[in-house]
Amino acid sequence: MLLVTGVLLGLAVLLSVPVGVLVAECMAACLPRLPHRPQPHALSAEVPLPRVAVLMPAHNEASGIEAALSTILPRLGDRDRLLVVADNCDDNTAAIARHAGATVIERQDIRHRGKGYALDFGRRWLAADPPDVVVIADADCQFAAGAIAQIAQQAASQQRPVQAIYLMAPPANPSAGSMISALAFLLKNQVRPSGLARLGLPCLLTGTGMAFPWQILRHVPLASGNIVEDMQLGLDLAIAGSAPRLCPTAHVTGILPLHSRAAATQRTRWEHGHLHTLLSQVPRLISASLRQGRIDLLAIALDLSVPPLSLLVMLWAGLLAIALYAGLLGAAWTVALLIGSQGGLMAIALLLTWAKFGRTTIGVRSLLSIPLYVLGKLPRYLRFVTHRQTEWIRTERMKNEG
Repeated sequence: MLLVTGVLLGLAVLLSVPVGVLVAECMAACLPRLPHRPQPHALSAEVPLPRVAVLMPAHNEASGIEAALSTILPRLGDRDRLLVVADNCDDNTAAIARHAGATVIERQDIRHRGKGYALDFGRRWLAADPPDVVVIADADCQFAAGAIAQIAQQAASQQRPVQAIYLMAPPANPSAGSMISALAFLLKNQVRPSGLARLGLPCLLTGTGMAFPWQILRHVPLASGNIVEDMQLGLDLAIAGSAPRLCPTAHVTGILPLHSRAAATQRTRWEHGHLHTLLSQVPRLISASLRQGRIDLLAIALDLSVPPLSLLVMLWAGLLAIALYAGLLGAAWTVALLIGSQGGLMAIALLLTWAKFGRTTIGVRSLLSIPLYVLGKLPRYLRFVTHRQTEWIRTERMKNEG
């Protein structure tokens, strides 16, 4: 039993890393704001606004692109522009975007599909007359007032990538699963990055609402079919010395898919991509952190080491069950107590996070369905081992469950 206790203790210590990072980020985000603290993301009348190009990749987005454009075009200055890359479209996405007032270029290359290829195509078009800052916007998201100006000015003044807070709103008449998914998205894209920002640390890129100084974006590789290309881009930039920063006052919102199959496809792409990136990039980041002597790279590695919340809860519950069973067979109970305390800290941090950020998103009654939601994710994580999603698949925008 001594060997069993040692193995379980080692696993408990290993699990304490993502649990500790999650708890620290949540607690930091829940701290009250410091008074009179200068805000680097705030707009300043003394700093001229940069010349901005909004780059929007769009694949068959006819159903929603007009709404997205309506939150961008009226907020652009005379020197700014909006470029839509209609990528491998077989609907009227391009016509709708042109009619709304955007500049549209079309790309047809079925062998190279995915957001990264579309972004590279648009960047090469912009190179003929480059802007100061490029803002990347998805065609199914809407920008809050002032968001583009805030992230563009912060990117120009700090000469580094800047990420707005990107959230997903539940669809009309949402299921309990959609509500919990929106809460999980809030935890990942607002709470945890806000905690890192409070600690003066960089964040990951989350997909849309991203601003890049042209001098940085012009040199980075974009053309790839990576299913989480934005996350990988942020990691590559961080290692190169341009770690992204959060702009906590700028918000971008998308809508979770209503159709259950579409939602499952979207979440599978995100989560399989996250797990693959975690396994492949955390060692790379730690190595680069040691070579370059940079704490910010270590912080990014630790942040990336936190798996999707459902999987983290599954790992914790499974390890706790094994430790309790081993205790009944004669192993040391201290391991079960350690694992149980990890769960207690995680529960406290998540409840505080929900109380501050999520009460308007999900009610107390919906919280009771979280265990079933977590269990429902098990087949998805098993497929990561048996049938991992490695290709980019567009999420269908469905109007109803059919």
